[in-house]
Amino acid sequence: MMADDVQLLKGTSVSRETDARLHALADLVIKWTSRINLISSSSVSDIWVRHVIDSAQLYAMAPAKWKSWADVGSGGGFPGMVIAVIAAELNPDGRIILIESDQRKSVFLRTAIRELGIETTVVAGRIESMAPLGADVLSARALGVLADLLPIAHRHLAPNGQAIFPKGRKADEEVKFARTSWQFDIASQPSSTDPEALVLMIKNICHV
Repeated sequence: MMADDVQLLKGTSVSRETDARLHALADLVIKWTSRINLISSSSVSDIWVRHVIDSAQLYAMAPAKWKSWADVGSGGGFPGMVIAVIAAELNPDGRIILIESDQRKSVFLRTAIRELGIETTVVAGRIESMAPLGADVLSARALGVLADLLPIAHRHLAPNGQAIFPKGRKADEEVKFARTSWQFDIASQPSSTDPEALVLMIKNICHV
């Protein structure tokens, strides 16, 4: 880690400029949450750990040479905007697509992109109606159970792509149920922000 770098969490460090952008994102989310429901009011006081760092940990779990990353249900920018801010420094050639069906949240995402000075695409619409994206990485946070997320990942991932899904204490139950309809390779890591949570990394998805 360089002297001017900031360590977000173990194994991931960013420049002070990127750290400042992430703090600016957190401030924007808090500002907009007073108008639209981006995050729960109970998590505002702990936004840095519960949302920013919780999202940032996903970056290190993605393949090193990804070219396109689709974040589904980007909402208040977690994890998609956090990934976009980090990627602006660590993978500037990577293309990030934020997919959000709520028009007001899409406006927030576009505002955040403009104010933070990063290049990211926002698609306002439902992922189910979109043509396959062929993404190297697909993420979704607090969007639905695994059995509902796998059809999305199956449709929109590139053949060797990887899905990254943060999950809570019922992760094992979700995996067991999903396997009744889907086959997939899975690895997991404990969440760095919640001792009861896991982050699932899934590849080679196919319907049973």
